[in-house]
Amino acid sequence: MIGYYVHHVGRGHLRNAMCIASALDHEVTGLSSVPRPAEWTGPWIDLERDDQGHPVRDPSAHGRLHWAPAHDVGLAARMARIAEWINTARPAALVVDVSVEVAVFGRLMGVPVIMTALPGDRSDAAHQLGYSVADAILAAWPSDLGAMDRDLHRWADRTHHVGGLSRFAGRSTTAPPRARRRVLVLQGSGGTSIRQADIGAAAAATPEWDWHRLGPGAWSEDPWPELCAADVVVTHAGLGALADVAAAGRPAVVIPEDRPHDEQRATARALADAGPVVTSGHWPEDHQWPDLLARALVVGGSGWQRWRTDGAAERAARVIGAVAGQHARESASCA
Repeated sequence: MIGYYVHHVGRGHLRNAMCIASALDHEVTGLSSVPRPAEWTGPWIDLERDDQGHPVRDPSAHGRLHWAPAHDVGLAARMARIAEWINTARPAALVVDVSVEVAVFGRLMGVPVIMTALPGDRSDAAHQLGYSVADAILAAWPSDLGAMDRDLHRWADRTHHVGGLSRFAGRSTTAPPRARRRVLVLQGSGGTSIRQADIGAAAAATPEWDWHRLGPGAWSEDPWPELCAADVVVTHAGLGALADVAAAGRPAVVIPEDRPHDEQRATARALADAGPVVTSGHWPEDHQWPDLLARALVVGGSGWQRWRTDGAAERAARVIGAVAGQHARESASCA
């Protein structure tokens, strides 16, 4: 049995969990305050929320953690539920995407931990604590983008660059021919600063292009056809979105959103240095769009091959399986 903790903010953590769980040979139990997805085939433990209590007292535990508010009933209940499950299921390993507190708690209960990494400034005490207790660290980006590894160097021997995790990896990229060029604006569920009026103004400045949007209020359960039909994708710099664009191999303009720890801006800077896509630090002025789209077409989408989306879930599963297998061997030798 392997446990998989899924953070509740955004959609990327859950999508990654489903990709990796499907590639694992072990039964996988999901643990999250996200409702169980219909496609999840293993057990699912519903966890209480830990962000509903008021007032919030010392959530960082004097700067050593990210979120552990004192006297929070929800936090106590979710940790008790995790402890009960570990005590009953005796998992071989626990994947944590992503919570320093859950990673440390699992390890304190004797469970080997695999922690997912994120780009940005992770030099704080809490992130470094989480990485320090992990048996393995999964980085869902290429190994040759060193700028994204800035706070993983101490743990290089435990870090595994598995490539971009996309649920569309290996799917056909065939799209029907179109009479006009098409832009797809890809927004995330974690929040966006881009207004519909901004997109409308950009479209007005590029009348030879058709603009479409996927995001809040305009979600698609299967955005793959839209991705493949786009001549250029304008996307935020979240790892999930980038992996999907990479799987489709589409030319892109990457515009980071503000996120904690400078996550997306660090990713965009690494992409700008590597050169596989066109980047902009902010939503461009209307008159800049014709040149940006033209540059994206020139750069093309072939640079996304380094993102290694094909086989990424299987590579992550092998890392997890190796940690779980080591646990099983050690347990057998002690029997």
